[in-house]
Parts: sequence; C-alpha cells; structure tokens
Amino acid sequence: MDKINIYQVDSFTGQAFKGNPAGVCILKEELSDGLMQSIASEMNLSETAFCIPQEGIEFDKAERFDLRWFTPAVEVNLCGHATLATAKILYDEYKNHSQALHFFTRSGELIVEKTGGKLCMNFPADPTDEIEIPGDALDALGIEKPAHTASSRNLRMKLIEVESPEIVKNLKPNFGNLEAIGEKFENFGFLVTSRWGEDGFDIISRFFAPVFGIPEDPVTGAAHTVLGPYWAAKLGKSTIRSYQASARGGDVTVVVKGDRVDLIGEAVVVIKGEIHF
Repeated sequence: MDKINIYQVDSFTGQAFKGNPAGVCILKEELSDGLMQSIASEMNLSETAFCIPQEGIEFDKAERFDLRWFTPAVEVNLCGHATLATAKILYDEYKNHSQALHFFTRSGELIVEKTGGKLCMNFPADPTDEIEIPGDALDALGIEKPAHTASSRNLRMKLIEVESPEIVKNLKPNFGNLEAIGEKFENFGFLVTSRWGEDGFDIISRFFAPVFGIPEDPVTGAAHTVLGPYWAAKLGKSTIRSYQASARGGDVTVVVKGDRVDLIGEAVVVIKGEIHF
C-alpha cells in the first residue's frame, strides 16, 4: 500500500473553520488522473490540489512546481483558494525558502509570494462582457431584477450584480434547477455580487457552481479574478476589499494590475495526515 502526505487548509481567513477549506497533496512523483480524482472525491472538499516540484528539486529549495486541482467530480482550470493553501503548506510545513513560488497550471504560470504576514497570489485577470442571463437561471438563483449581468471571457463565470448586500446575503438558490441550467451552456458558475460599505469592505459576493459538484463555494479565489476588474472599473479604484458571504465567510483583497490581479489573503492549516491507497 502506498501513502502520501495530505493536508487540509482553511484559505482566505486567519481563523480555523472559516474561509474555504482545501485539500493539499504533496507529491514526490506523478499520480494518475484517476487516482487524483479518487482522492479529491474522498476528501469531498470543493477542491484538492496536487503539487509536485519540477526537475526533482527538494520541496524546501524548489521555486517551480506543477499544480493541478480537482473538485469531487472534475478537474478544473483555475482554483485560487487551493493555490493559496498549497503555498501555505510549502512555506510552513516544508520550510520553503523561496521569496516567490511559481506554479505551472492549466491556466498558465501563477505566482505566490509572502507579503506582510499574508500571501499574495498573482493571477490572470478575467474581464467580463455584458450578456443576458436566462430568466430560468435568475429564477433558480432567486433574483428578480438584476442591476447588471455579464460573462467572464476566460472562466465563463456568469456575473449577476444586484442592488443591495441584503439580496446577496438572503439568496436561497434551487441547486437542482441551477445545475440543470448550468449544463445547458458552458459555465463555470454563477457569481452574485453587490456594492457593500460596511466593515471596510467595498463589495460582497456569493458563488454557486453545482454543475461542478459545488453547490456554494465558501470563498472563491478564481471568482475574484472576475470581481476585481469588474468592480475596479465601476468604483474607479485599483484595490478592492471583498467579503464572500457564505456560511463560513472569508475576505480577499484584490489589486488590479492591468491584465493581472493580486489576490491577498491568509490561510490556516487545520489537518495534517497521510492518505493510504
């Protein structure tokens, strides 16, 4: 029987049992796609990351890593919170000394650095184009009158801006209907957002992706590659402080830098162990 080290990390929070939990598997050699999918299904978290250093370099010295992410159902092209979690494990558990960690993924090169006691991820920005969201999708989300609707160009997230934070907080989607609707058109998930002026936050959001086995994601790094450019343009500022209002809750600071964004947050390691197979 083989075994590998595995961790659970709460991302985009400084407090255990908040933020978005991610699995992190640290690998010395490649695993098959089927085995990685089985491990992600066993973990039953929104995403589990699989990380391996390039060129056989030890984990404490390596700067370049291959990184992949799996939900319990499928592999995904981009995942922010599991990338943050992976960097947390490399820095804290494997004592990596690199100023910047370079992850090579299906979405290209992603860079994570330490900054002021937090972690800063540099990701591609995902701009949006105005589209009409089908009425049955709005009904499934429980939204009567959206203020604005759009689709992101890269991840195909459907963004729905609503008039108030209360609408975002009180949404009770019909996930069965939402999953069926999501399967009709290529869609990474539904992102509902509004301006918010409380507790130093600029915006509030929630993210739903039942077609990928994630009814509601607690805090979504990838969604902030969409939210950052969208709200930066509307608010006329390059730094956006965002609160994702899931049951667990979490916060992300987004700094828009042209066609890239910095996503800044904290992470907490809550489980360390081995997985046997």
